[in-house]
Amino acid sequence: MHVKRLLLAAAVLVLVARPAHAIPYEAFIDIDDEGDLQDLLASGEITQDTFDELLDLLDNGVDLNEASREDLYALPNLTYEDVDAILAYRTVNHGAIRDPADLVTAGVLTQEKLLSIASFLVVRAPGENPAAIHGTLHAMTRMSYKDKLAPPVGLRGRFTAYRHLTAGFAATTTRLWIGAPAYDPNRDALIASPRSYQVHAPKVYVKWETDDANVIVGSFRAGFGQRLVFDNSRHYTPNGLYADDQLFYSADLTIDCKESAGELLTSPCAGPAGARYDTPDWVWRDGLFGVGAGIKKLELQTGWLQAYGFASASRRSIYQYELVDRRNCDDPHDDMDPACAAPNVYVRSGGDLLTPSPKYAYTTLPDVFQERLVGGNVTYFGDRRNSLGMTAFGAEEVNLVSGIDLDSQEFSRLPYGAGNGAPAKFGALGANFSFGRGWFDLFGEAALSFDTMPPSDPALSAAKGGGGPAGILRMTATRKREELEVVARYYSTDYANPYARPISQPDEFDGERARDEAGGRIRYIRWTKNFQLRSMVDMWVQPSTNQPKLDTYVRAMVRTTPTLWLGLWERYQDKDLGRGGHDQCFEVTYDIGPTGAPVLCGGRQLTTIVRAHYVPSNVLSATLMLEHQLLDDNTKPEYLNSFRQDLAAWLIVLYTPSRDLRLRARVRYLDTAIEDDTYLERSFSALVDSAFRVRTADLVHVRVDTKLWLDQRMSTLERVPNPEATFWLTYEAHL
Repeated sequence: MHVKRLLLAAAVLVLVARPAHAIPYEAFIDIDDEGDLQDLLASGEITQDTFDELLDLLDNGVDLNEASREDLYALPNLTYEDVDAILAYRTVNHGAIRDPADLVTAGVLTQEKLLSIASFLVVRAPGENPAAIHGTLHAMTRMSYKDKLAPPVGLRGRFTAYRHLTAGFAATTTRLWIGAPAYDPNRDALIASPRSYQVHAPKVYVKWETDDANVIVGSFRAGFGQRLVFDNSRHYTPNGLYADDQLFYSADLTIDCKESAGELLTSPCAGPAGARYDTPDWVWRDGLFGVGAGIKKLELQTGWLQAYGFASASRRSIYQYELVDRRNCDDPHDDMDPACAAPNVYVRSGGDLLTPSPKYAYTTLPDVFQERLVGGNVTYFGDRRNSLGMTAFGAEEVNLVSGIDLDSQEFSRLPYGAGNGAPAKFGALGANFSFGRGWFDLFGEAALSFDTMPPSDPALSAAKGGGGPAGILRMTATRKREELEVVARYYSTDYANPYARPISQPDEFDGERARDEAGGRIRYIRWTKNFQLRSMVDMWVQPSTNQPKLDTYVRAMVRTTPTLWLGLWERYQDKDLGRGGHDQCFEVTYDIGPTGAPVLCGGRQLTTIVRAHYVPSNVLSATLMLEHQLLDDNTKPEYLNSFRQDLAAWLIVLYTPSRDLRLRARVRYLDTAIEDDTYLERSFSALVDSAFRVRTADLVHVRVDTKLWLDQRMSTLERVPNPEATFWLTYEAHL
């Protein structure tokens, strides 16, 4: 079938759905810095997955002269036709794109597309000394005016020399982290030192990468194929090893006191202490730490061969309620057995272990497990669009706390083991392929997981343990201003692989997204100079429950004048197409049935967003968004026969009077459950962010965040501080 007919047929079928993972991006991405990304995330224009992917691209950059087809497709707003045109132009010009603007002159990209990806590109100056050292250093701190603790400080650095050698690190101080837990036989429980000022350097690496080889030592990430066997890279189409030096933060304040009474008569968090909020620490994601090496391109008579291997030994922190003591718990699925509850974690009070102590609550415990992992990938490429490969990995989670048989709960992302002190072991192996001709590309991957989880009681869970199969097919049909993507996927109930990150919906089975899911989605995008359409429909079922679900959206933007874009976005979600009525939940995963057993939510939500984007000049732009939501909520009697209604409004203004100064302001009003101001959040928040250049290329960022809680909940009336005010300072030095 001709691609035009195929696209036309798909456009009739597609009502659109929210993408389940990062790319394809939900909106046209046109940003200059991380602040623009934060605006898109805060206003709901992109998901957290998309934010993470784009932030990674922004930090690392893409070199048009060295990027692979997969790397180029990760850039926002580009189709496979755009990517192939860039690669063809690069080949004709002997592997070099001296000036990205040449792509517009040659008709490879439109000016709009080139400008939208400009912030993600790495451009090297002509005649640059390959031995020259280049780098960036970010120093950052933040504090709230009511904090009683010294502010946290973060530091990130990345340096390049001899063009192919890169070294980087991320370090931060923390004030809210507690000590690593130990076993206390007197209490038959865990005990940990109270929070303290600490210094952490969780990310450090050295990488050597050329067109033919890649070696990295330290913190890194990896991903291959359709991300079904192994991926923690944050890329949509990963293929190789990637440096890992990111720190993350939450813009919201965090509760200061996280303790319960324990052995005391009253909790230390009783009264005003339990309503105080502090500036959170910077955090990081547990990744791989070890060594990885690969041959990127071993030329053969026809095509080339790729081979990677990697090994990691990294420590894992875990939320305290994800732990279970397997000495007395045979099956973590048995929530009714008190022996399967999470072990108590007491606060170490001074030197005497017999001193009565409170217990920790809602706390992450550091250094509980060590994950030991090995993996590899071998792929044959006939050309850049046709390949056949295999990926495999194996891992074990070793308990670092002696004296107690710690394991993970069934709802944890980490698979649990067989008990009796044996480490939890898991892994997967699979094969992937790609096939491309003209406007058509087809990708697929099939996998089989394995683990040491014993069979569960059928009355407790559908999980049988031991591993299971999974598979995914992805097809794209592309031309200049439109692209169609069709995906079919099946992840069995026993495909328990924490490193699987294929296209999937966010609902989970025993802590895993890519598990207990069978379905398909269709995505269609089209844009012209004055019109943009992004749409998707995703239907799937969980094999363990046969509960059919739907997630669909359409986003249309129209340029009504040379300076004004107007848009209408609609999204509909249904967690059970076989059920109706309002007496069901939507926002949470499970409800409690009449027998006390958990029941999957089956509610619906309809979201409508009206958007206006005004650009009166090259230095000023403003975006106004109004959002209305209807959703099922069976928590309160007044919603049993009608939808709950939520409202939100955003105004974002960006002013860039010169290349040396950039000002951003964002305000938001949120009213959740507009009928009742004693039920959920009602708030007004605002921020002002300025970035100004010092020296030749260094940047200073100064930001102030404020938030006023307006609802009448008891937690809000007691909250300190209210209003909130947080101050940020960042210095970005370029060497």
